[in-house]
Amino acid sequence: MPGSERVVDDDHFHDQCGIFGVYGSSEAANLTYLGLHALQHRGQESAGIATTDGDRLLLHRELGLVRDVFSEAILERLPGNKSIGHVRYSTEGETHVKNAQPLAVDYELGSIAVAHNGNLTNYEELRTRLEADGSIFQSTNDSEVLVHLIAHSRQPTAVDRIADALRQVRGAFSLVFLTPEQLIAVRDPHGFRPLSIGRTKGGYVLSSEPPAFDLIGAEYMRDVEAGEMVVINESGLESFYPFGEAERRMCIFEFIYFARPDASLGGISVYEARKRLGRALADEAPAEADVVVPVPDSGVPAALGYAQRAGLPFEVGLIRSHYVGRTFIEPQSSIRHFGVRLKLNPVREALSGKRVVVVDDSVVRGTTSRKIVKMLRDAGAREVHMRISAPPTRWPCFYGIDTPSRSELIASNHSEEEIAKYITCDSIGYLSIEGTHTAISGEGYCDACFSGDYPVPFTSRTHHRRQLALIGM
Repeated sequence: MPGSERVVDDDHFHDQCGIFGVYGSSEAANLTYLGLHALQHRGQESAGIATTDGDRLLLHRELGLVRDVFSEAILERLPGNKSIGHVRYSTEGETHVKNAQPLAVDYELGSIAVAHNGNLTNYEELRTRLEADGSIFQSTNDSEVLVHLIAHSRQPTAVDRIADALRQVRGAFSLVFLTPEQLIAVRDPHGFRPLSIGRTKGGYVLSSEPPAFDLIGAEYMRDVEAGEMVVINESGLESFYPFGEAERRMCIFEFIYFARPDASLGGISVYEARKRLGRALADEAPAEADVVVPVPDSGVPAALGYAQRAGLPFEVGLIRSHYVGRTFIEPQSSIRHFGVRLKLNPVREALSGKRVVVVDDSVVRGTTSRKIVKMLRDAGAREVHMRISAPPTRWPCFYGIDTPSRSELIASNHSEEEIAKYITCDSIGYLSIEGTHTAISGEGYCDACFSGDYPVPFTSRTHHRRQLALIGM
């Protein structure tokens, strides 16, 4: 509504979280702050850091960006040589600080904090069982079932209790746990979400993506393997595999959109993978055109690959503002396509009179693509050919990505011709599923959002979970 705070147009999938951990640094909180800043693209609604000095756990978390949540004064109140951190993009219910992470609790064996990237597909079933046994939940966050399962376990150590708890959950989880004595990382048996290990002079670091290591001067060691538990303490680093074997199914969308282009996941450069996607797209969906333009920022490498393979000029025809949050106060007077214009603006000199191929990584509902096409035409583009460096997204994700319901996904119930007509482009072309796998290379990816082939069964999503309205938090 005019004059009210609203969500700015955004028609992409969103990863829920980024996680970071530090062991063995007197500046653990500061390093975690920097690490979370490098992972800000994975979640912009809340941020939190938990630290320990070997005796007690300290925690600070708030709604907002990392730079706004943590001041120098707050970081000084988080001493210790071990820490974990979290950035979050919420997917269910209202955005509320009680759903922010890390979660920290006291239980029989002491204190423990956890930060989670992923989604537990049997969360409702587990929560119902735990509540029947007397557990009282403070949030609607699926990660909270983990601390209850740990508290209920009868295993003798924190590590054993974590393994016991995780054997009861299904779905996607990359996790970092913090106790006064140790830092623990775990990745689910399918390896849906990424998690990496780095080394510093005094110890170790953990991160959802390796580029965060560069910022703090850490050296990338390796990825946490699918199904692996890594325990870091005064004895060093130990590795365990407490789960049964499962087929590797890392999320393919990490390479298409989520991860930073300067990341390397599973030994594969995200930037080079995206260029290969663009080259494959040019082979599968060529267009008679004068210029190739990316939808920034994630569409840039694919557009470069497309232009190189097609032998067409590459132009920066859309300029993106990097200072837009998820909400904004809309002016009283009506501004057509306000949300998209707040984020993107055309370069008329690059577009006027041209037949334009515009490359993006996905079309979800089609609403933003429709506005981008209109923007390009208003800037003088003679023709607009939309090319997508991924297959049509026809199915929702249940493994840690915020997606609309299937009925809202335009490709689930419309042909390519109907989609092109809706978004008003002259043509649209997608990359095939086979072409996507070939371009990314490697094997063992989850492509359920394209194929409907879900590797892990799910019960229900948390749509109607009750939530207390707490004031003043």
